[in-house]
Amino acid sequence: MAQEEEKDAGISKYISTTDEIIIGCKCWVEKDGEQRLAEILSINNRRQPPKFYVHYEDFNKRLDEWILASRINFEREVTFPKPKDPDEKKKKKQKKSATPQATDGETLESADIMDLENLNVQGLRDEGISRDDEIKKLRTSGSMTQNPHEVSRVRNLSKIIMGKHEIEPWYFSPYPIELTDEDVVYIDDFSLQYFGSKKQYARYRQKCTLRHPPGNEIYRDDYVSFFEIDGRKQRTWCRNLCLLSKLFLDHKTLYYDVDPFLFYCMTQRDELGHHLVGYFSKEKESADGYNVACILTLPQYQRMGYGRLLIEFSYELSKKENKVGSPEKPLSDLGLLSYRAYWSDTLIKLLVENGTEVTIDEISSMTSLTTTDILHTAKALNILRYYKGQHILYLNEDVMLRYEKLIAKKRRSIDPEKLIWKPPIFTASQLRFAW
Repeated sequence: MAQEEEKDAGISKYISTTDEIIIGCKCWVEKDGEQRLAEILSINNRRQPPKFYVHYEDFNKRLDEWILASRINFEREVTFPKPKDPDEKKKKKQKKSATPQATDGETLESADIMDLENLNVQGLRDEGISRDDEIKKLRTSGSMTQNPHEVSRVRNLSKIIMGKHEIEPWYFSPYPIELTDEDVVYIDDFSLQYFGSKKQYARYRQKCTLRHPPGNEIYRDDYVSFFEIDGRKQRTWCRNLCLLSKLFLDHKTLYYDVDPFLFYCMTQRDELGHHLVGYFSKEKESADGYNVACILTLPQYQRMGYGRLLIEFSYELSKKENKVGSPEKPLSDLGLLSYRAYWSDTLIKLLVENGTEVTIDEISSMTSLTTTDILHTAKALNILRYYKGQHILYLNEDVMLRYEKLIAKKRRSIDPEKLIWKPPIFTASQLRFAW
């Protein structure tokens, strides 16, 4: 019985050298002056001294990092993964052999018209997964979220330089494999093209004439501009944008084509041109009523109020369309916090300033928020009450205090008068994925 428990939990023992460390084992690592339990996800022996890629238990993946052996505590036990059951391997082999054959005698894997095996990126395909299975795993909505492969647990770029900013990526992104050995990857501020050397990047900059996202400028004020880019018309630029955003969005995957999406990019202007601050993507036709598929403020511009402007702009577009909308789920942890704050402030401001009785449906019509998001927000604010057989929204002291703070902040906001845009209309062929 004790042996069975040990097998389930793994084997713990003391070790003295890094040679005994394997992928999957858990050890204690020094992090910010404290000892943290971390799992070894990858080992790099190509350069000396060897480095270990670790994930700290109970911490977000964006804190995963490469460390040297000097940070590993060899005075505490290391837990090794339990041995794999040989019976499980047999079952997996039987499942693989049961894959149906294509009509021409080839397996469905080799008949994959996406040709994932020939793409020069990491972690795009698992052996033994048919094209049909691959498509079933994809979501048919915005970000096409999918369960991550094992390789995507390891962040593959150490540092990127984008314009004047030096940024450390948070997550894996399937950039070309030759870039993963570079200490720094250079990303052009305007075209989002990527380079492994500073010399290549400098030569490219001399030739590139692009100074803004390649789309229509639909909004401009003294602070920011917004550009609308059609994924079908600007595939290369939009794919580069997806690669860049994947470095900072854990749940985003890149198995799909960008054709069915519109990208709304927020920029800041200077004498050099329009610099990308953030963006959100939106399906040209969403069956689920989503007004945002993916949304991101680049790390160098976070905590400056830009995320709120992106969210507000997405709802201004929904108002122009005379629709209600909601972001596609799941949201990232930072995205969820931003949306909750926006929903709360919008609801409080409307209820206090409206001054008269208003229904949930009327609030939805005025703000383009869904009734579900409004009710969830009202519940979180603790203003939803049951009174004389019906639900009412009750403005308590906490809400009034929050309203006063909201007004005192004097945040920047989107001016609807400066939005020059009509909802685009697409044909059936323009809405299809380009498989």
